[in-house]
Amino acid sequence: MTDQKRERDTVRRFSGTASAVLEAILIALVIRSFLFQPFNIPSGSMEPTLLVGDYLFVSKFSYGYSRYSFPFSPPIFAGRIIASEPSRGDVLVFRHGEDDFIKRVIGLPTDRIQVIGGVVSINGKPVERHRVDDFVGHDPCRPAPADAPPVRVVQWRETLPNGVSYNTLQCGRAGFADNTGVYNVPLGHFFMMGDNRENSEDSRFPDVGYVPLENLIGRAQIIFFSIRGRAPVWEIWNWPSSVRWSRLFMLVR
Repeated sequence: MTDQKRERDTVRRFSGTASAVLEAILIALVIRSFLFQPFNIPSGSMEPTLLVGDYLFVSKFSYGYSRYSFPFSPPIFAGRIIASEPSRGDVLVFRHGEDDFIKRVIGLPTDRIQVIGGVVSINGKPVERHRVDDFVGHDPCRPAPADAPPVRVVQWRETLPNGVSYNTLQCGRAGFADNTGVYNVPLGHFFMMGDNRENSEDSRFPDVGYVPLENLIGRAQIIFFSIRGRAPVWEIWNWPSSVRWSRLFMLVR
């Protein structure tokens, strides 16, 4: 084989590899922008529904697309296209400042929301709830080391007017978030709350407030991986003891 032919073969192989890599990147960008985006849970604000260390897929097509649907949020258009409003009870990801938050939709446009003694009221009617078995596990009420002993926390089963049910936690530290004024949700906005009611930065606080439809990124759909104790995902040798196998492929409700 001549040096010239060997050089042509090398260029051809390099071009083929580069083309395959570029195609893979483009496919990944399309999937992330238009179909599904991975998201991991960094805090306990949505416990017991979502735990720290859960990794889930967020469907980008559930509510249409805004500039926040795309990497780096380019200002290519305003508002939302192929728009669809979320339903009460949906767990979704939205943009807040430079960060992405994940919360549950409690209030829809024109709703009146209030919390009295820890009980959510929608349009003047308290949301149905009843006690269920206590949450038992790591402390969801305050930061604690991974090897801290398990605790018991009061847990309620809450059912929204449209029939969506889920569990919430009550850490017992009654304060502003448990006794609020009335929130009048504006048109084109939504009222979000975390299921870990006394440990969630959400629409009850002015810093977050009502969330515009444009800021929605997508609906949380399925947990594809879950690891406990903030263990590094790359430590595969610890997976047998650190992975929460029972949560894999669990639908988010």
